[in-house]
Amino acid sequence: SGSCDVGFSCTYTNTISWRSDTTPLSGENNPRAVFERLFGDAGSTDSAARLARIRKDRRILDSVTEKIDALQRGLGPNDRVRVTEYLEAVRDIERRIQKAEEQSDRELPEVDQPAGIPATYAEHARLMFDLMLLAYQTDLTRVSTYMMAREISGRTYPEIGVPDSHHPTSHHRDDPTLYEKIAKINEIHISLFGYFLEKARATPDGDGNLLDHMMLLYGAGMSDSNLHDNKGLPLVLVGGGSGQLKPGARHLVTKERTPATNLHLTILDKMGVPVDRIADSTGPLDLLTVS
Repeated sequence: SGSCDVGFSCTYTNTISWRSDTTPLSGENNPRAVFERLFGDAGSTDSAARLARIRKDRRILDSVTEKIDALQRGLGPNDRVRVTEYLEAVRDIERRIQKAEEQSDRELPEVDQPAGIPATYAEHARLMFDLMLLAYQTDLTRVSTYMMAREISGRTYPEIGVPDSHHPTSHHRDDPTLYEKIAKINEIHISLFGYFLEKARATPDGDGNLLDHMMLLYGAGMSDSNLHDNKGLPLVLVGGGSGQLKPGARHLVTKERTPATNLHLTILDKMGVPVDRIADSTGPLDLLTVS
């Protein structure tokens, strides 16, 4: 709720993931909470502890579902809509528990539960990337999104010589000093993404490594933050996509005003989730097709 820059809801600055056209998924920046959501609160990735927690969650969920079913029979139409939305969230939890049960005996690196949010930005980001990697290793998820910083971010980066707030710095007004500072911020972001890629490439998976079987999209919502220009977005698509992407490093340039959602549409298609349209998309890109 509320307005955050150019009249848009603050929701758009805090998440890039949505349950439906109108329902955003809230982000989580606490590594401890992410770990608990993935592996429970047993404190480690130990398979016996994880399985015990999963079974406890299953019992709680079964009890909640029974009570909701009984409650729903006596509700009016408006209340039924609200309960239906709640049930969707419950079913989402049920799917996660089922997935966790299927993967509970999978061999995992011994990892202890994080204590909380690390002191520095780089440590925090690396820990979040490590947790994402664990989620992929255990097949607890096939899709994740990660914001390196929220939109209109006020974060400072004193550890790399940028004590200034990110968002005002991005409005550089062609000032060479601000150019240098925003370049440093971009550099730390892309280097941390590189850290994740290297770890994925070093993780065995099936007939190759994890990166061979992933499609990772990295980028920003603006090409020129000073002008709030979102045309010609610089986007990076990395990974083998299990053979769905053309191999090799290439710089691809699309026709002017090609929607970025055309790339999203293409990625979905290559993941086996074909849809006709996403937002303002006009069609898939053939630049990435394996010949």
